[in-house]
Amino acid sequence: MEKKLYSLEVTENNRLIRIFQIIFGLVCIAVAGYWLIYNINAVKSDGTLWITVIFITCFGAYLTWSGFGYGRRFVEFTDAAIKLKKNSFLPPLDIIAAEVEYIQIYPLKFIVRFKSGKADQTRFGVTDIEKTEHIKDEIITFASDHNIRLEIKNENVI
Repeated sequence: MEKKLYSLEVTENNRLIRIFQIIFGLVCIAVAGYWLIYNINAVKSDGTLWITVIFITCFGAYLTWSGFGYGRRFVEFTDAAIKLKKNSFLPPLDIIAAEVEYIQIYPLKFIVRFKSGKADQTRFGVTDIEKTEHIKDEIITFASDHNIRLEIKNENVI
């Protein structure tokens, strides 16, 4: 089985947008540095200077991080594991087939229950139903290939 990668992002950014993200992020960091150096010797250096510098620096770092592709969320299926990155900042979670007790699939999420007693929930979103169906099909294939118990459930709203 080859690697199959599915993005969990709402939109895919092309190369031009990512280049602008990197440039704008670096400009924000440079402006924050300039602002700090220019205003540090002001007669009255209050908290607004530090809040401004921290905010612009963090925003620039986030843009640069995203522009380089590190903030991308995805699900990747391989022979023995599922690599899942649900959050832009946290590292991806490796779900190894031997550690999985069972998987529950709902219309808009799936839950992986581990043999250790932990559980991990991932929400799909409602914007791209076709992509969600492809990911569900891959989960079903992964579970059947590794003899993992699979429960497909529907959420009933009262």
